[in-house]
Amino acid sequence: MKTRRINLALQGGGAHGAFTWGVLDRLLQDETIEIAGITGTSAGALNGAALKCGLMMGGREAARENLDWLWGEIGAVGDMRMAGWFRAMLPLAGVWGDLTERFAPFSPAETWARLFSPYDYGWFYSNPLAPIAEKFNSRHMTDLDGPAFFVAATNVRTGKIRVFSGADISAEAILASACLPTLFQAVEIVDAATGRREAYWDGGYTGNPALFPLYDLALPRDIVVININPLVREAVPHSVADVQDRINEISFNASLLSEFRAIHFVNELIAKGQVQEGVMKDVLVHLIADDGLMGSLTASSKLTPWPGLLFALKEAGQAAAERFLAEDAGEINRKSTVDLPALFG
Repeated sequence: MKTRRINLALQGGGAHGAFTWGVLDRLLQDETIEIAGITGTSAGALNGAALKCGLMMGGREAARENLDWLWGEIGAVGDMRMAGWFRAMLPLAGVWGDLTERFAPFSPAETWARLFSPYDYGWFYSNPLAPIAEKFNSRHMTDLDGPAFFVAATNVRTGKIRVFSGADISAEAILASACLPTLFQAVEIVDAATGRREAYWDGGYTGNPALFPLYDLALPRDIVVININPLVREAVPHSVADVQDRINEISFNASLLSEFRAIHFVNELIAKGQVQEGVMKDVLVHLIADDGLMGSLTASSKLTPWPGLLFALKEAGQAAAERFLAEDAGEINRKSTVDLPALFG
């Protein structure tokens, strides 16, 4: 069968990124799918780094093994706010966390973040994701011979998106992309162009994920978005927890919907002959998601990467990818399988 070249757009969403783990695991088993470009934010950046490094180390099987390793490491962290320095400061944090989860509408991480800034801990502070990100091979992440790789973060000073690519990708860039400001101190990186040290927060605020790097004419037309934040909820939320969850989902989908609108606008111009051929790219969009499952989870579970949850999400991702391959993959390189106006209209 003919090889189908695609770009992958990997959304962020904390522990829910294990759904993407499952999707990637299944796609890597289909040898007719060739991954030419990867853009990732937050958990999507971690998944993208594991995928890119694995492919460069030893191909598809190595990539699957690297993704397994990544989520094994994340599962060992436990509650993202319970890790390292937090446990050291509060020996009974696990008991307190269990009680908080039962009787409060927020996770232990959310509750603690509402009381303290990550800057309040002084020398006790450490980012529990740092030991994981630092194990990624920087040479593999920046290798130009493999899939193009892009990582989005948000510049705290300017509020603008920063997309790291090529030699700029590093463990710090991955951590910057996954830096929720209520949990982690901003990640500071020197801008090679200006020499200025800039602070970065989670890329989900400005690009979740950033699609525009994939508009490069050298990359294929097809973008497969792995979506882990529900786009639609029919019921109006009433409880405190449900309202907060929906705010979280809307906020982290806003930039994606804006890019969908831009893609549709350009595609309409191309279809009407109002743009010279070859000047702009006629992008084809595909979506792998499970809004039913994700809608049943709370935002607090994004911060509690318990192994049972991670493996359940992996299996759901594998099943979603299987459905995509059976129902939509035949349209790759031919037409979009997503009705864009229905998403942003």
